[in-house]
Amino acid sequence: MRPMNFTRARGAMSLAALLTTTAAAGTAVAYAQAPGLPGTPEAGGSKPAGSTTSKSAPKKASKTSSRTKVRSVRRNVTLGTRMLVKGTVSPKGAGRRVRLQVRTRKGWQSVAKDRTSKGGSFRLRYTPKSPGSLKTRVVFLGDSKHRSSRRTVGRVNVFRKAYASWYGPGLYGNTLGCGGRLSPGTIGVAHKSLPCGTPLTVRHNGRSVRVRVIDRGPYVGNREYDLTSATRSRIGFSGHGTVLTTK
Repeated sequence: MRPMNFTRARGAMSLAALLTTTAAAGTAVAYAQAPGLPGTPEAGGSKPAGSTTSKSAPKKASKTSSRTKVRSVRRNVTLGTRMLVKGTVSPKGAGRRVRLQVRTRKGWQSVAKDRTSKGGSFRLRYTPKSPGSLKTRVVFLGDSKHRSSRRTVGRVNVFRKAYASWYGPGLYGNTLGCGGRLSPGTIGVAHKSLPCGTPLTVRHNGRSVRVRVIDRGPYVGNREYDLTSATRSRIGFSGHGTVLTTK
């Protein structure tokens, strides 16, 4: 028997192994490139490292701050008279929506509206339908470029006329209808039916005082209110006559 050439045999085996490895590699490449197969981009598999296919969403432009100013306000009006609030919104610009709002039991309610002029100014007019002491504010609603802003106006008094008198000397030390005792420095008014503690503003000759109902009366003539001596001194009232009241 002729001896085997181990060198040639090893060479033949190495060549066969090389061909097998090459064929396997080709199959893997074809598999990886075939569309729709797992692991490919078309099949939703992982994307090649470093690839970027999505673009970042554009950033929204931020709105500029605004400022609402109240230049003047008519704070004391009689029933049937128009209330007027003037002011400006900055930055300046025409057509910006501004509202006058009044605080009610249901929250803030808009009662008047206007649009700013080219210089940013506005005028808000409102005629109240009943007496009262109204908490008010001005609100700029904002727009595509500017954030909203507001400004507190404060308390606006809407008065009606009432007939009144005053009392005190000779009665100091007496018990009040709502509790406590009358003294020379007691601030308040007497009324026949308003609940004890009811707040109201009384005005006379351009002077106002904020008081509460502390007593019952008066029971003379057609008078609605009896002012304590200290109250009538605050507004310069004497004798009996007409005062303005928010109740």
